[in-house]
Formats: sequence, structure tokens, C-alpha cells
Amino acid sequence: SLVLLETTTISSSTSTVSFTSNIDSTYKEYIFKFINIHPATNNKELTFNLSIDGGSNYNVTKTTAVHIHQHGEDGSNGNSEYSTERDLAQGTGYQKICKDLGNGNDESLSGTLHLFEPSSTTFVKNFITRTSSYFGSDRAVDMYVAGYGNTTTAVNAIDFKMSSGNMDSGIIKMYGIK
Repeated sequence: SLVLLETTTISSSTSTVSFTSNIDSTYKEYIFKFINIHPATNNKELTFNLSIDGGSNYNVTKTTAVHIHQHGEDGSNGNSEYSTERDLAQGTGYQKICKDLGNGNDESLSGTLHLFEPSSTTFVKNFITRTSSYFGSDRAVDMYVAGYGNTTTAVNAIDFKMSSGNMDSGIIKMYGIK
């Protein structure tokens, strides 16, 4: 069952949303739910990074695979692709989890991120994300990211931010899986 641990409601422009508590050995899986995340600037991407020091540094090395499926309102641009420009190969930067999110009044992103056994000191930190968003040029985009934080040190914080600019509204919820 899902146990709600924390809710962050974004009601004014903010650069980051960080979860620096409640990520510990209590649960083997954590789920973050994104509800109508809206960027302040057009064509930006929601990103995340992990921390092993309580949020002082978000720079865990990650390797990821990114798949994007999209279709335009006018029937154009329907395709599926592996996105080499959005994946990481032993990179410490923020991982993109959507594609060119629009900032029009009706444009937003919703989805989930699953983080598996972040407190393990034996295994890497596997994660998967799936987001659905309204692309800045009138397309529906479904994006999957799978990968791992390449550390056997316990991960105890996570940070979300736009690739540039701010988030100006939305909700991010953190759950533990019992």
C-alpha cells in the first residue's frame, strides 16, 4: 500500500523542489507523483538528481535509457524514439524526465518516478520514470526513463527542477511502499 510521506504544492515560482527527509530504510520503494507541473518558461524539461549527503550535493553518477513516444494534435509528428540527447552514461548531471514541456495555460506534466531501495549499501539505486506532458508545440509526449544511480552508498535526498527557469505551479507527492 502507498503511505503518503510528504506533499509539496507549488503555488508560486520556485527553482527547485527537494525532498531531504523521509528517504531512509523504512521502505524498499519510494514513489514520487507529479501532478500538473507547469513551467514558467516554454520548452523546458523537468529533471531530477540524487544525493547521498542529505541534499548538500546532488551529483550521484547515473546511467539511463530514455524512450519517447509523441503525437501532434494535427495528426503529425507521431513517432517513437530512443533519445541519446537525454540519456546519461555515467553522468552526474540532472536527468531529464520529459521533453520540451510547454508553458501555455493548458500545458503541464504529470507522471511518476519510482526509486528502489535507496538505503541499500550493497546495490546500485534503480529507478524508473514515466511522464505524460503537453509539448510546447502542441504534441502529446509519453516519456520513459530507466536507469540507476551508480552508488552503493545510501541515497537520502532527491531534487527536482526545470532544465532552466522555474516551476510556477503543480504538486509533487512522495510515498513509501509498504
